[in-house]
Amino acid sequence: MKLTFLGAAGTVTGSRFLVEEGGHRILVDCGLFQGYKQLRLRNWAPLQFDAHQLDAVVLTHAHIDHSGYLPLLCRLGFRGHIYCSHATLELCRILLPDSAHLQEEDARFANAHGFSKHKPALPLYTRKDADECLERFTTVDMHQPVVVAKGLKAEFSRAGHLLGATTVRIASAETSVLFSGDLGRPHDPILHAPEPPLPADYLVIESTYGDRRHPVVDPEQELARWLRRASDRGGVTVIPTFAVGRAQALLLYIDRLKRRGEIADLPVYLDSPMAVDATLLYAQHRDDHKLSEEDCRRMCQAATLVNTPEQSQALDGRREPMIILSASGMASGGRVLHHLKAFVGDPKNLVLLAGFQAPGTRGAAMLRGAPTVRIHGMDFPVRAEVGQLEASSAHADADELLAWAKRGARIPRNTFVIHGEPEASEALRFRFDHELKWPVTVPEYRDTYDLDANALL
Repeated sequence: MKLTFLGAAGTVTGSRFLVEEGGHRILVDCGLFQGYKQLRLRNWAPLQFDAHQLDAVVLTHAHIDHSGYLPLLCRLGFRGHIYCSHATLELCRILLPDSAHLQEEDARFANAHGFSKHKPALPLYTRKDADECLERFTTVDMHQPVVVAKGLKAEFSRAGHLLGATTVRIASAETSVLFSGDLGRPHDPILHAPEPPLPADYLVIESTYGDRRHPVVDPEQELARWLRRASDRGGVTVIPTFAVGRAQALLLYIDRLKRRGEIADLPVYLDSPMAVDATLLYAQHRDDHKLSEEDCRRMCQAATLVNTPEQSQALDGRREPMIILSASGMASGGRVLHHLKAFVGDPKNLVLLAGFQAPGTRGAAMLRGAPTVRIHGMDFPVRAEVGQLEASSAHADADELLAWAKRGARIPRNTFVIHGEPEASEALRFRFDHELKWPVTVPEYRDTYDLDANALL
């Protein structure tokens, strides 16, 4: 068996892992690269394998940095099955067409305003590509091994992190590899804790927060403090939020805070049709989370839903205090960019970042104090307060990653630390080495390992 790291090596995005065994090939995750331009350009680079010769894709969860390349993979000739959990399919039905729509809109906007270097600017893929890709999905129950290629089986377990998120073990007759996907937190207020690792010869583990511990803070109280700061000075709060997972948690927190009288009863707007659709899925997948039926109902009613572009544009003309939740979570695209253009220049306002900000994104730039932010080819001064919710992460921190790995039934022959910025991956590697005394490696982009020999090729 061979394992090649085609993404999420030296960065937190672009998860793609090629497993080869006996002439058969499967891909674990198939995500888009995000952040720095040199990373985004990889989305346009030729594949390192022939899409026609790929037997299957196994998907850990629906986030775009794990699933967003699938429409292009299918357009390039992939004709196999895409295996995932039931909730992951439902989320991909929302996320992938939306990703295509955003790319088409960005290309149209660039062409209309002439700020692209390409004549004409083209989308990476289209809505038609996304719709056709979704026809290749096959859902699998948890803990039900499925043959994904001749001689290769996949088995899914719950990972927390997101509705339907899984860890996945790929096994041949001789060798097995466990992929963590993105791991959730053991005491998440909404999602169930990750299940213990399935026994495997090799472990491939994420390291998004591999160099830090999350603060011990009540996420509702942290959110309340930020919202009160903005409302006390009469400002607008813009929350760039991930439409799936983070938006729903924030809506629930805001509803609870309002009912307890801990924040002002300001109007709340959810300006993301994708987030609206995703919120409804919580009532359909009750086994994936801890929320009651009443919680789900309140979450759906906590905000005014903004459906049309005209309704979204009307918000930007208002100047009274309000809260706007809008995708995307790293301010990398979507309607939130128009809200930032309207509100980021006023010191009364607040831009509240609700999750991890990959280097090279607008969110990361604002967080580190950039004086301007570039949107649609123009620079806008950042005068609004910029904050970040640190207690609301859906990713396990360094302590939680180690604790999860230690719950496995046996020590892997090697542990590959991926899906992190270099400092985070190196910090986690050090802890596996020095605290657990496990064999551990931080692979580089395009590295291939012979797993039978446990050696870099």
